[in-house]
Amino acid sequence: MEFTKGHGTGNDFVILPDPDGALDLTPDLVAGLCDRRRGLGGDGVLRVVRAAKHPDGVALADEAEWFMDYWNADGSFAEMCGNGARVFVRYLLATGLAAPTGGTLPVATRAGLVRARVDGDTIAVEMRRPRLYDASHAALSGLTLPGTAVDVGNPHLVCALPAGIDLTDLDLTRAPEFDPRVFPHGVNVEFTTPGAPLDGTDGHVLMRVYERGSAETLSCGTGACAVAAVALRDAARDTGVVAVDVPGGRLTVTVTTDSCWLAGPAILVATGTLTLP
Repeated sequence: MEFTKGHGTGNDFVILPDPDGALDLTPDLVAGLCDRRRGLGGDGVLRVVRAAKHPDGVALADEAEWFMDYWNADGSFAEMCGNGARVFVRYLLATGLAAPTGGTLPVATRAGLVRARVDGDTIAVEMRRPRLYDASHAALSGLTLPGTAVDVGNPHLVCALPAGIDLTDLDLTRAPEFDPRVFPHGVNVEFTTPGAPLDGTDGHVLMRVYERGSAETLSCGTGACAVAAVALRDAARDTGVVAVDVPGGRLTVTVTTDSCWLAGPAILVATGTLTLP
């Protein structure tokens, strides 16, 4: 089987072309592909399949030709992946499978339809506006940190670190504890500290993330959107532009009255052939 490897600010994916949905993609196969020692290695798998050929995408087939079938590194499903969507679009463009119409390209996902805009190395995807819906907490390394629950098509918990604790102090080799009553299907947990003011933005935040199904990653696109929404709320703003620095680079989030745009680099680094077990 052919594969492509790509990443968005270090959030890396194994991309599998399967236009007609013929591949028997299983949790064990996904976990094996994402294994960084025995497989190709990645934070997840992006299967490229026509929306009309996938049961989760067929309802959107009239609006988007391609469905992003995203799997976490442990073989579980995820509703949405912002960086994954940007890398998915880069793959469609690079392989000639799709081209923007009127400046945008639609993609079907489990969280609904997303639109993409391309500007050189930068790809921006429009997703639903983050919804802040509850107060909760996370426990990590003896700390109990209050946080905000955010829905970006998938669940997030954004926790600001107290003064005197640096992001580099956190041990994210283990999953943070959270309230399963608030997050019955698991949650991505973001830890944040404020960044220095940047021209052209309404906020600047530094972030690390522990993703459900993938452990700590260098970046999380939907997590950046959740963090930006919380930062704007704390600044008493409904809309605005927030720069979010992750270990893998910088993402720019623009929250509007009815949507959220995630922008950053999306890069394809390798192609090849893999041997299935």
